[in-house]
Amino acid sequence: MSLLETPTCAFGSKAPHFSLPDVYGQLVSSDSVVGKGGLVVAFICNHCPYVVAQIQDFVSDSKVFKAMGVNTVAIMSNDFHAYPDDSPEKMVSFSHGHNFNFPYLLDENQIAARAYGAVCTPDYFGFNANLELVYRGRLDNLRMSRDGERIPELVNAIREVVEGRKVPKNQLSSMGCSIKWKR
Repeated sequence: MSLLETPTCAFGSKAPHFSLPDVYGQLVSSDSVVGKGGLVVAFICNHCPYVVAQIQDFVSDSKVFKAMGVNTVAIMSNDFHAYPDDSPEKMVSFSHGHNFNFPYLLDENQIAARAYGAVCTPDYFGFNANLELVYRGRLDNLRMSRDGERIPELVNAIREVVEGRKVPKNQLSSMGCSIKWKR
């Protein structure tokens, strides 16, 4: 496992368009999934311990986003041929096992990951209603350890934007396993 941190937020950059199959084979596009308040895009996978540690909190946070009019989508870009724990079949069981209430998309050709500049799992991107990047950072303050008082940094940042306040500039990098690029 190669541990990486995300780069800093390129505020205002537009969300790259994607059209990817979900775990049921239905195509989902960025245009069809954006909410009236914006969109959260998370690059995740099934096997990374950083994702596994955070996934239940992320699923809970997605409900908070939904209540704010912000939709969520998760994208799996790892080379699942080299990492079978990230296979489409395992994506189905992972999403069902964690009660995903948002689309879980397969980026088999890694086009979306490259377009977004995703580097690790998890890698979180928050966009406003105009699909301008307002957040790129960690989910919360707890990282792998889920002990202690949780500060939901992504939720707090999205709330600031939805409520018309300034985009929070003090964003801390997400940390996780490197995306498993095809060779």
